[in-house]
Amino acid sequence: MNPLNHVAIIMDGNGRWGLKNKNSRNAGHKAGLKTIEKIIKVSLDNKIRHLTLYAFSTENWKRPIKEINYLFNLLEKFLYNKIDNLNRNKIKLKVIGFKKFSVKLNQLLLKSEKLTRNNKSLQINLALNYGSKLELINAFKILKKKNKAFTENNLKKFLLTKEIPDPELLIRTGNTKRLSNFMLWQIAYTEIFFEKKLWPDFNEKDFLQIINSYKKIKRNFGSVS
Repeated sequence: MNPLNHVAIIMDGNGRWGLKNKNSRNAGHKAGLKTIEKIIKVSLDNKIRHLTLYAFSTENWKRPIKEINYLFNLLEKFLYNKIDNLNRNKIKLKVIGFKKFSVKLNQLLLKSEKLTRNNKSLQINLALNYGSKLELINAFKILKKKNKAFTENNLKKFLLTKEIPDPELLIRTGNTKRLSNFMLWQIAYTEIFFEKKLWPDFNEKDFLQIINSYKKIKRNFGSVS
């Protein structure tokens, strides 16, 4: 059985779900929050140490401003209402990305990180304004500025995930088979599962089925068994 310490998820399909069921993309984003809570519970129950959620990419700024504002308002409300509960459950919140938000949201994110920084049961890595290409370019610029050798180990020290183990498992919902500029360096040997369900329809049973399937995979990492 393969160990599972880090699951990364591309939560795709909220907008499509909202249009299909409520005639509103925003309704899909709101429904997707309920799925996040379900997945957090399963992660805790299965002693998964890291859960990375791709919440907003560097490319998502191309969306309508009303939708962007709604997403960030949802995030603010989620943190206001849930951060104390996350803290009680010993969950640590870590934001990975290039912070480019309102003063209010930046302060709230910082406060949430500080409140939960010593928690050990589960670390939720919230990928906000995250893009893997920008992350790599940024790391290379730091290497050059510090006059460090361009090696794999040195590069990893300046990634946004420098203190986070690479994910063993990546799940993308929404019946879309692409990586969308997400953790391109970190998932070199990650097992990838593409799920047909839209994110708000993804449930605990679906997650557990994928976990169980992952644990049965023979992982050689380039070697021959």
